[in-house]
Amino acid sequence: MEITEVRVKLVSNGDERLKAFCSMTLDNEFVIRDIKVIEGTNGHFVAMPSRKLTDHCENCGSKNHLRAKFCNNCGKKLPEGRVKEDNKGRMKLHADIAHPINAECRRRIQETVISAFEKEMEKSKQEDYKPPEEISESDEDVPEVVS
Repeated sequence: MEITEVRVKLVSNGDERLKAFCSMTLDNEFVIRDIKVIEGTNGHFVAMPSRKLTDHCENCGSKNHLRAKFCNNCGKKLPEGRVKEDNKGRMKLHADIAHPINAECRRRIQETVISAFEKEMEKSKQEDYKPPEEISESDEDVPEVVS
């Protein structure tokens, strides 16, 4: 697998830890969007795209985010302790949508995305800097499937 392109959209949000959203193209054929660059205690790191975990209301069966105290549909109070913990004892509120399955792949992604992020940060210091176009919403370059 070759990472053939990384696009970086810097986030200007003051002191927040989220620094950029990225898209990564693999082998000029497959795109992963909504990769995040986050400032951690030991420097920047890459967080893969994720979704909020949900469960269902016992009363009406509607989906609710795990932090919700009341059902979004029927308004019934939801039980406490619905959130599972990860192996470090932290609340597990999100699940990765796409992620590397071994340490070598994670290292390659981390190094490539952080390098692209640092280059974009340098470009952003120039007077004539123009941020890249939106990277996460457009599917214009995806052909229709014809059967």
